[in-house]
Amino acid sequence: MVGKVLIFISLLFLASCKKNEVETTKQRPNIILIMSDDMGYSDISPFGGEIDTPNLTKLADEGLKFTQFYNTGRCCPTRASLLTGCYPQEAGVGHMTNPPSNAVGHNYGVLEYQGYLSKNTVTIAEVLKASGYTTMMAGKWHLGYENIDQWPMQRGFDNFYGIVPGAANLFKPVHPRGIVSGNEKIEITDPDFYTTDVFTDNAIQFINQSKNKSADKPFFLYLAYNAPHWPIQAPQEVVDKYKGKYKEGWQKLRLERYERMKKMGIINSDWQLTPQDSRDWDSLDEDKKKEMDLRMAIYAAMVDRMDQNIGRLVDSLKTNNLFDNTIIMFLNDNGACAEFSELADGPAAQLETKEGYILTYGSAWANASNTPYREYKHWLHEGGIATPFIIHWPNGIEAKMNGKIINGYGFLPDIMATVLDVSNADYPLNFNNNAIVPMSGKSLVPLWNNAEKQIHSEPIFWEHEGNKAVRMGKYKLVQKWEKDQNNWELYNMDNDRTEMHNLIQEMPEKATEMIGYYDSWATRIKVLPWNEVLSIIEEKNNQHN
Repeated sequence: MVGKVLIFISLLFLASCKKNEVETTKQRPNIILIMSDDMGYSDISPFGGEIDTPNLTKLADEGLKFTQFYNTGRCCPTRASLLTGCYPQEAGVGHMTNPPSNAVGHNYGVLEYQGYLSKNTVTIAEVLKASGYTTMMAGKWHLGYENIDQWPMQRGFDNFYGIVPGAANLFKPVHPRGIVSGNEKIEITDPDFYTTDVFTDNAIQFINQSKNKSADKPFFLYLAYNAPHWPIQAPQEVVDKYKGKYKEGWQKLRLERYERMKKMGIINSDWQLTPQDSRDWDSLDEDKKKEMDLRMAIYAAMVDRMDQNIGRLVDSLKTNNLFDNTIIMFLNDNGACAEFSELADGPAAQLETKEGYILTYGSAWANASNTPYREYKHWLHEGGIATPFIIHWPNGIEAKMNGKIINGYGFLPDIMATVLDVSNADYPLNFNNNAIVPMSGKSLVPLWNNAEKQIHSEPIFWEHEGNKAVRMGKYKLVQKWEKDQNNWELYNMDNDRTEMHNLIQEMPEKATEMIGYYDSWATRIKVLPWNEVLSIIEEKNNQHN
């Protein structure tokens, strides 16, 4: 009799545990991480831009806007840090991906620069999948593509549709691997194909398939658009919407955005607008003005179309009663792109066609996209690493916080920590028989209840191609690489986030302290001196020649 009672009690206990497990699963949020590509800090309307982005505006108005959130300044290192919660070097992408030959560690045994994700890190997808989430990705990978074991499906994603390398024609993505579905390259025959639209189609399809299969199982979606990265291409009807809107040039655009950002509270009114980093608009002849207006119109159309697709995704979530318990995070991978030329690259004859690959809008427009900050993608001044960041979650963020501006600073590794916090998932010490690097971030959740709170008392760091930076409290130490130069700069971010007043001579002790922090960090995570990296690149190029 006693045995039967014990069995009965055990069954009740197991049933209770199972019930609690199911309830916990139901309560855990769905998580959507959306990333744009090569977009400037002030392009979207909730951060002061004139580009029509009502869906992102609504997410920001009903969620939170982080004004001091940081990426790493370049496409693939950002994606490595974002997905692993570690610094790029720790994740194996200390420079770029493989190929091309400038993936420095490739075949050189320098694991921190191997050009694809390290097996000593875990991705958000791997962690959440182990915790019971369905994991899916649509869009741009750019975290290793030479071997299939470097692709998304081998790094924790149940579903993948997108491009594996860093760039592709948006209408005809055939270079170098085209579109991949799962682990297979597929041929595109649809004459109306456009990556931004089709990535969203697949994201919605993945979610619907997941919920049809198991309604109670939460999902994680990583939606990584390749807009507005070059080549600048957009559907004609959206381009037509912006033609002529930029005919007064980048100087006027910068001033308009600057004034709007001050009124919105995105920037402080006493931060100076940085000097214009281009020739005067009025120095162009009329034909060139018309061409440059068109290039900026196409770029704006790419951002607009991305926002339209985010709206489609939101509508689908609402239709399926998933919206309220889904966290949506939106950010960009680096500052606006000034690669190539000031007045743009790629034949003007290819604009408004479906042809072309390196088609850009030029560094002059990129300077406006990064209003009011200095520099661009690649560098570590604010124009390179500041990202517009939005978080929306009706069930998890109190309504009284709707539309709040969060001034506490954070960086990419904080997203892994935040995901673990809200999902009750565990970060492993070992994974697939590999020791895992500790994550470097902190959860952003405390900021959701206190817009002025700071979560980082310790310094955070950056390094890319010899450019270096440290943020510690209100101070930022930054260096733009020049051969054999020790040209550190020090700024007070509270008073001067546009980095106009270098304090290095006024505060040498603070600079020395922060340089020491940087040197210790760089040694710990095995940052290679940039001169050494250049030597490796030169040696590899000589071998290929």
